Amino acid sequence: MSPNKYLTLGQFQRLVGNTIRMNRELQSAWVLAELSDVRVAGGHCYMELVEKDDSGGMRAKMRAMIWRGTLDVLRRKMMAATGSDLRSGMKMLLCGSANHHEVYGLSFVVSDIDPSYTLGDMERIRREILDRLAREGVAECNRRLPLPITPQRIAVISAGGAAGFGDFTNQLLSDPRGFALYPCLFEAVMQGERTVPTVMAALDWVERTADMWDCVVIIRGGGSTTDLHSFDDYSLARRVCTFPLPVLVGIGHERDRTVLDELACVRCKTPTAVAAWILDRLDMAYSAVYDRCSRIGRYVSEALKGEHMRLGQTEASLPAIVATRTMRARMELQTKASRMTRALGNRTVTAQGTLRLTAGRLEMAAKTALNNAAARLERLDDMQRILSPANTLGRGYSITRLNGHAVTCVSALKEGDIIETTLPDGVVRSVVDGKEQG
Repeated sequence: MSPNKYLTLGQFQRLVGNTIRMNRELQSAWVLAELSDVRVAGGHCYMELVEKDDSGGMRAKMRAMIWRGTLDVLRRKMMAATGSDLRSGMKMLLCGSANHHEVYGLSFVVSDIDPSYTLGDMERIRREILDRLAREGVAECNRRLPLPITPQRIAVISAGGAAGFGDFTNQLLSDPRGFALYPCLFEAVMQGERTVPTVMAALDWVERTADMWDCVVIIRGGGSTTDLHSFDDYSLARRVCTFPLPVLVGIGHERDRTVLDELACVRCKTPTAVAAWILDRLDMAYSAVYDRCSRIGRYVSEALKGEHMRLGQTEASLPAIVATRTMRARMELQTKASRMTRALGNRTVTAQGTLRLTAGRLEMAAKTALNNAAARLERLDDMQRILSPANTLGRGYSITRLNGHAVTCVSALKEGDIIETTLPDGVVRSVVDGKEQG
């Protein structure tokens, strides 16, 4: 190759730069990108413009800057529209021109911004989160939880040193009505990239001790619209939807509205408004109890008056009632006495007749029994005479005794025994000389 045909690197870079600057499509072009690594140095703003795919992977990247003269104008424009400064993570519509430097290479010089796109993108994200939670069937879960009648045990998620938390606690504890309240802080970062993980961690701690709390309060003081963008997060929104305790939110100012405002059980415009809601709730409960106590007092008073009147009437009519009842009792006694007299007379006559009848029957029965007994005795006497030993001996029988006992068999005697034989006319004593078995 001829030595005159090559270009130095600087010449090549200048050609590239001239080509870029001469292309009208690359000048004053509107570009949609996400800001990254935003920093201000020497009055200029330096950043990276990035484009990511659906999975979060890097699709495109370019250096960008806003020169000092333009930066102040764009900052004021951004603050007026969104209440926030330029920061990393914002998705923005930027107007600028491509520029190529021999040393620093390709970059994008920003000349204008469209803040309305940033606000619109934030609203689109909110709507997508709400629609997704509605499809999952959890969007209304926390709102359906019954509100505590007396929310006194309050788990507060906020930044400890924030003005919003101070306003909230001052409003609660300085209320002249003197309600007993027990707020407990579960500290979290309420701005920036650490908002979601620290608020989620605080909710986890509250859930571990859920039986100790009546409700959960998430509060943050005022700030820019984009500062509140951290509360437009799907995972945090779903956690609030499915939380087992009613969640009260007071984030930002009245004009601010985040995804949590749409999903929480109660939404108040500011932290102070949350405290006012709690106090009003307690005041309603107190008024209801006071009203019921007053009604009970009035009812008891009226009931006592009625009872006093009834007792007075009873006291006045008591003598007449006693006299009437005494007369009635006397009449009843007289009637019963007459009935008893008649009844006793009738029963006496009946008993006398029964006694006479019974006496006759007894006399007849006694005579019959005596006659029967006399006849039986005569029969027994006849049998005794017939069966007596004398009659038996008279018929030719005798009775032999050994030692006073009648002998009934030969085997009971032995030789030499002295026996007595009773005959009708006397007794014969004999000595056994021998015996024969029959």
